[in-house]
Amino acid sequence: MEFTKSLIKGKLIRRYKRFFTDVKLGQETVTAHCPNTGSMNGLLNEGNEVYLSKNNDPKKKLKYCLEIIKSRKKLVGVNTHLANKIVQNAMKNHLIKELKNNYKVKSEVFFNKETRFDFLLEKKKQKIFVEVKNVTLFRDSNTAEFPDAITKRGSKHLLTLIDAIKKGYKTYLLFLVQIQHMKYFKIAKDIDIEYYKNYLIAKKAGVNFLAYRCNITPKKIYIEKKLKIIND
Repeated sequence: MEFTKSLIKGKLIRRYKRFFTDVKLGQETVTAHCPNTGSMNGLLNEGNEVYLSKNNDPKKKLKYCLEIIKSRKKLVGVNTHLANKIVQNAMKNHLIKELKNNYKVKSEVFFNKETRFDFLLEKKKQKIFVEVKNVTLFRDSNTAEFPDAITKRGSKHLLTLIDAIKKGYKTYLLFLVQIQHMKYFKIAKDIDIEYYKNYLIAKKAGVNFLAYRCNITPKKIYIEKKLKIIND
């Protein structure tokens, strides 16, 4: 996935009220939209290098959007709205070997009245639900982790994927690691032990778990490598 315009480099001042980020661009301070409402654990140190996109939409009050943060010498893609686009582009270009050659791909498909999954793939008589989780947490130089805060919604998705298996679907949960140079992925059980327990239940029930790392530059982000999940 390529950015339509070159990103603008700045320095992070602060993130506040979940949706707002103050950034220094040269001698100017601008307020950018923060498209990630999560904790962004470990990424929000003042002075971190950041990259913003700029829009000319007169309907938008904020002309800038936070796309990438550089933390501990690694670029991290923080725009959660791009995660599904990155994955869809990867499936189209056969970059995820487990999800190759599916005849139809539908986005944002309801499984029941309360839950919809990111993708429904249809291949011959097999229907596959794929849920995507954007990963931005790393606490050492090699290992990406999820979640970065307690996520009841994440646990709900795991249990609903189990229900989908019972109704004949094949299911995948794809951890999209938008962090440069990661070698491994694991569940951050010290942050959310319930999510870890539900992950183990879902794995035993037949949910397929994948972790793929992105190549990230200020020009484009795309899936480049499968990571080993180390706390099965």
